[in-house]
Amino acid sequence: LGTGPGDIPIRLATVRPQWRITAVDASPPMLDFARRAEAKARLAGCIRWVLADAKRTGLEAAGFDVVFSNSILHHINETQDLWAEVKRLSAPGSVIFLRDLARPATAEAARRIVRQYAGTESSLLQDEYYRSLLAAYTPAEVREQLAQAGLGELEVAMVTDRHLDIFGRRN
Repeated sequence: LGTGPGDIPIRLATVRPQWRITAVDASPPMLDFARRAEAKARLAGCIRWVLADAKRTGLEAAGFDVVFSNSILHHINETQDLWAEVKRLSAPGSVIFLRDLARPATAEAARRIVRQYAGTESSLLQDEYYRSLLAAYTPAEVREQLAQAGLGELEVAMVTDRHLDIFGRRN
């Protein structure tokens, strides 16, 4: 969900060519870029690219054994819509894995992270990264979102000083 330029599905298709992979994004230019990258990787036709909002994909219910996403959660205000769609898409026993930014405790902590990991980037990229960090959710907020969505079986763990993982098997 939120495939962007398609890097992760393309890497996955390279190592798991027997898998059926569906990649969703709401941006036509991103999907165009992803299709070109797929062709360049000589994987044309291996990935189904779907233009849709991650909160309302229109894809088949319980049709996926793995549902994953990287860095989409901090872009979403209607988190219950996203979690409802994750729940709807995932088959019983499926693996769910999302990685995202985690909001630092203070604005100054966010500034330190930006300096440490993006200090040599343009001021525009630094500003965007800073805003993304401030828009992110804390692990406690994500746990509450999951509980409200009926996905309390999923775990939430800080995996770096700026990333959290949401993972587990769907009951």
